[in-house]
Parts: sequence; structure tokens; C-alpha cells
Amino acid sequence: MRTKLVWVLLFSLTGCMLLTAFSSPQKHDRRYYESRGEVVWDVPMSEKLIAFTFDDGPNPETTPQVLELLKQYEAKATFFVIGYRIDKYPDIVRREIAEGHEVANHTDNHIYFTRNVSEKTIAQEIGNVQQKLKQVTGQACPWFRPPGGFYNDKVIRIAKQYGYKVILWSWHQDSKDWKSPGVNHIANKVLKNARNGDIVLLHDHVEGSSQTVEALKIILPELIERGFRIVTVSELMAHKVGQTGHNPNSFLYQEK
Repeated sequence: MRTKLVWVLLFSLTGCMLLTAFSSPQKHDRRYYESRGEVVWDVPMSEKLIAFTFDDGPNPETTPQVLELLKQYEAKATFFVIGYRIDKYPDIVRREIAEGHEVANHTDNHIYFTRNVSEKTIAQEIGNVQQKLKQVTGQACPWFRPPGGFYNDKVIRIAKQYGYKVILWSWHQDSKDWKSPGVNHIANKVLKNARNGDIVLLHDHVEGSSQTVEALKIILPELIERGFRIVTVSELMAHKVGQTGHNPNSFLYQEK
């Protein structure tokens, strides 16, 4: 009787393990998503182009300062905006468009799309901002950036349904300016790692901090001096050539 019970338990345990193995979502690495064209980290090219991206705005104090600096150095950027901040500051969004920048989707409420977030919530967060941007700007931008870089197959699939491609950032160009690490830290992070085809992650809304604005006063003239042109994600993508190299390290923010 005891032997029979042991075998029953073993079969049950094996069945559970098999069921878990087949029901768990398969994990994919950067190479998988890049090969399918579903996620972009950076863009391979021989030209000296770099895309600057600004997340979490608009901000009534810092975003106009960022825009003035970009205008001064004839630079263009992509602003990944938050829906509830579009509601508060639609005129700043319109100014971004009027000055030749592009405005992209960064969700309505800056929710991290971890594995427990429902498809309904993801769809609402993306869809709401899509509608707001159409109403405010009259334009549609094909880029979506999930807050914190949290993404998975579900997020990518829903973004596709709304006509978006997921845009992240170059692993070596995460300025971490949202931590307010110091002006020189932000500037050095960007300048020491600047490469053709980079997508630089910055923020035009960091609560109580203007370090990013001050760092731009160092970054922009130096990159221009080196011969780089600072462009939108769309322009960077238009100059893509060949296939990107792959970092062997897994993406730290990736959620499955």
C-alpha cells in the first residue's frame, strides 16, 4: 500500500512539473525581439546620428528649458509623454510638435507592466494616450516606450494592436537622471559612451530636479563639436543599416 502511494505521489508530481513547464510563458532575449523587429534598443549605422529621448513629461518648468536648448543647438528629440500630464500641459506638447520634435506614447499613468498587470489595463494605458495625442497634436507617432522598460510578449502584442513599435534605449546610454545623480554624472554617462545610432534615455520631468537641463548644457555642444547630429527616433530609424550587434547580457528591466 505504501509503495502504491509513493508511485501515485511521484506521478502527480511529475504531471504538475510538466504542466508548469508547458504553461509557463517562454522567455526571450534581446536577440529574439530584435530579429523580429519588435523592440529597438539602438540603430546600427555608420552616420554620426544620436537620438535623444525624454520621458515622463511634459513639465511646465523643465520641458520649455529643454526645448530652448534643443533649438539653440539645432537638435531634435522624441518626447515620450504621460497621459495625465498631457491633460495638464497640452500647450507644451503642441510646442514640441511645432518645433519639429516628435511626441510618443509612454502610457497614461506611468504603470509598470509587470507580469501581473492585466491585458485590459495595458490596452487602456496605451489606447488612452493614443487618443489624447491625436486630439492635441493631430498626429500619430508609431513609438511606444513602457515605463521602466518593463515589457513582455503580452505588452508587445497589445502595443502592436495599437500600431506601435516598442522603443527602449541603448544599454550604455541610461543616464539615470531620474535619480538626480549629479550634473556631471549625467553628462559623463552620455558623452563617454556616445556611439553612432545610440538612443539616449533622459527625463524632462524629474520631481524637484533640474540636473538634466544643466547636463544638456554640457552634452549638446560637446556632441556637436564631435560631429554628431541629434535627431528624433524616426530619423534615426530611417538611417538604419545592416544588423545590430548583440550585447550578451540580458536586459535588466525585461519582465516575462
